[in-house]
Amino acid sequence: MKKENLWLTELSSEQLHVIRDNGTEAPGSSPLNYEWRDGVYKCAGCHAPLFKAGMKYESGCGWPSFFTVISGSIGTKLDTSHNMKRIEVHCANCEAHLGHLFKDGPAPTEERYCINGIALQFEKV
Repeated sequence: MKKENLWLTELSSEQLHVIRDNGTEAPGSSPLNYEWRDGVYKCAGCHAPLFKAGMKYESGCGWPSFFTVISGSIGTKLDTSHNMKRIEVHCANCEAHLGHLFKDGPAPTEERYCINGIALQFEKV
């Protein structure tokens, strides 16, 4: 697990708010919403690969959305904040908060990983 002082020195205050405090960036604010090149989306906290570009789709929700993940890269837990029941997703490697999983995505998985772009970094292949 990453030591807290490393989080503070390696991430912006906006990234810390999302990744460490379970925050959310404003919808439509991430440049990754418009990223469609071939590549890999990695955790901004530890750089672990999470999603391949071919897993991304336009959901219209305002955040980068993916219909599946790289096997073993994501952990989940129940999130009951804001008087809602949702599935929170986090990096399996460093436990950075990434976003939420919804069951309204496209076939074949019918899943939508709704991810804060600020919690990701894109690496072009």
